[in-house]
Amino acid sequence: MPPAKPGVTTIRTCWAIVPAAGIGKRMKSETPKQYLTIEGRSVLEHTLTHLWQAPSVNGIVVCIHAQDTHWGKLELRHPKLLGAVAGGDTRAESVLNGLRFLQQRTGPEDWVLVHDAVRPCVRPQSVETLISSVHTDDGGLLAVPVTDTVKKVNFDHRVELSIDRDSLWLAQTPQLFKMRLLEQALNRALADGVIITDEASAMEYVGYHPKVVTGTSENIKVTAPADLSLASFYLRQRAPVGQSA
Repeated sequence: MPPAKPGVTTIRTCWAIVPAAGIGKRMKSETPKQYLTIEGRSVLEHTLTHLWQAPSVNGIVVCIHAQDTHWGKLELRHPKLLGAVAGGDTRAESVLNGLRFLQQRTGPEDWVLVHDAVRPCVRPQSVETLISSVHTDDGGLLAVPVTDTVKKVNFDHRVELSIDRDSLWLAQTPQLFKMRLLEQALNRALADGVIITDEASAMEYVGYHPKVVTGTSENIKVTAPADLSLASFYLRQRAPVGQSA
């Protein structure tokens, strides 16, 4: 049953969860991609630094693999960094573990941002724009419009048709939702055996319609070796890590 039509809401307290339990098979590296180095610091360190620079983020929890041997070696010190919890076998399970951790210090109407560990180029300003742009229980996410021509192909990689791109957007993170609603949506999707690719898809499954907020093309997800060079290029254009960005 879809939720009732949401009313206008105000985001008063916002937390962040960073799922970082992946092993990054496509990177072809023994080191998980979130721990690979860009500009002298790990991908994850850049990601966390840019998140805690956003004034509206109260605190951050990181979800790491149960056998992670890299997290403890990072020199991360910041009042907003609340610590790490064990991730799950899937992204949804990791996020749920992060939500359970945050519930120890949050209120029933608090909100949560979920941000990919391997999006190190997110701008604090984009995080703030997302938070200020969401006004209903549907929540929202950063995204960018598709600019290339999109083709649908068959099993033989032959084009079947061209898809109108005017209504197509590429989802990014952070994605922002009320904590209790996101937890309910993730639990429902997992119970029903639904494949969840991001938090917005879980919310969509239970009937919500998250708002798309325009992000930036530099907020890339590091998934392949070439992405490290591109992320390095974007980061070099900014102020040094630790200063306003």
